Amino acid sequence: MRTIRRDGEHELEIKRSRFICALARVSDEEAAREFIARRRKEHWNAGHNCTAYVLGDDGGVQRSSDDGEPAGTAGVPMLEVLRHRAMTDTVAVVTRYFGGVKLGSGGLIRAYGNAVSTAIDALGVLERRRLLVVDVHTDYVIGGRLESDLRDSRFHVRDVAYEDRVRVEVALPEEDLSDFEVRLAELTGGKADLEVRGTTVVDVEP
Repeated sequence: MRTIRRDGEHELEIKRSRFICALARVSDEEAAREFIARRRKEHWNAGHNCTAYVLGDDGGVQRSSDDGEPAGTAGVPMLEVLRHRAMTDTVAVVTRYFGGVKLGSGGLIRAYGNAVSTAIDALGVLERRRLLVVDVHTDYVIGGRLESDLRDSRFHVRDVAYEDRVRVEVALPEEDLSDFEVRLAELTGGKADLEVRGTTVVDVEP
């Protein structure tokens, strides 16, 4: 799945109608609804404020609204763009200021879809990846060098704690776990213990 790089908006003009698409990263439905409410308050005098959002690690929560446009001509095509682009934890609000020229159902579908698509292109995307979180425990003699070596590697060091032993928290793709174990043994001469603690989601360049 993906999410937008940053919040923002992008505007299109189609046959004198203004289509302003605002996108935001959100973590739950409450945040999505709050963003929608803010946009509707800000653009209270617009003809329509149509919405769509996708939430969850697997994009399982999906909602859309035509906000008075003919059924299926606004919210659904907006949602289809989010789904087609594999976006999640993202809310879109397209505000339309009518320019006096009717677009017809097909024109509206294209306009609302294009508004979301061009806004995503303008704001950029990040890949959302689920990684394993592992703790590496070793003694103080090699802990400092291990931390330095891991920070210089392709693995992501999330935290380091100097407790009774040195603990280095690392995030890595599940498919890299066996390679990481081999690398760890080479770096420490087999004097480190590894514990898989769970998973986390991180945003990375696509």
